[in-house]
Amino acid sequence: MILVSTDYISGKELEMLGLVKGSTIQSRNVGRDITQGFKTLVGGELKAYTEMMNEARAIATKRMVEEAEKLGADAVVNIRYASAAVLQGAAEVMAYGTAVKYKA
Repeated sequence: MILVSTDYISGKELEMLGLVKGSTIQSRNVGRDITQGFKTLVGGELKAYTEMMNEARAIATKRMVEEAEKLGADAVVNIRYASAAVLQGAAEVMAYGTAVKYKA
């Protein structure tokens, strides 16, 4: 499965199959939250949160690909990511794009 952020794949004619998406909601770990809170006092990267968001993006992408595969897609183009706070301590990450099939 080819995944691209462009709306085309060089050298391929594409048939659009439709919108596909995947999402996950991740919550913070209380212990991790406390240690990351201390980090905000001195500044710098909050590595535990970076790891959490990287994992969330990977899960959302995998779910998007699974939806595309169910449609018989060869690729997903125009991929985008979005995130939003759902409630205190939890965030949703969504991956979405257009499932396409190569024209013969």
